Amino acid sequence: MLCRDVRRVLYFFLDGSLGEKKQQDFKSHVSLCPDCDRRMRIQSALRNFLQLRFARLYGTAPERLKRRLTRSIRAFRTEWSR
Repeated sequence: MLCRDVRRVLYFFLDGSLGEKKQQDFKSHVSLCPDCDRRMRIQSALRNFLQLRFARLYGTAPERLKRRLTRSIRAFRTEWSR
């Protein structure tokens, strides 16, 4: 797996929706690539923070916020893929 592949499947990995082979490839690459490891840790920490905060405040995030976060994450992902 290459860095661009990791960027493409990062959110699937964090969701636990990658197949077993791709998940192993992802973990193997991240263990050898400090940049991808850092990217994965940042996204994981951000995701966990948001899930905990919004679950405590709202139970679930309002739909408008979900849409804004989705757009922001897509823009962030596009920026990282350059």
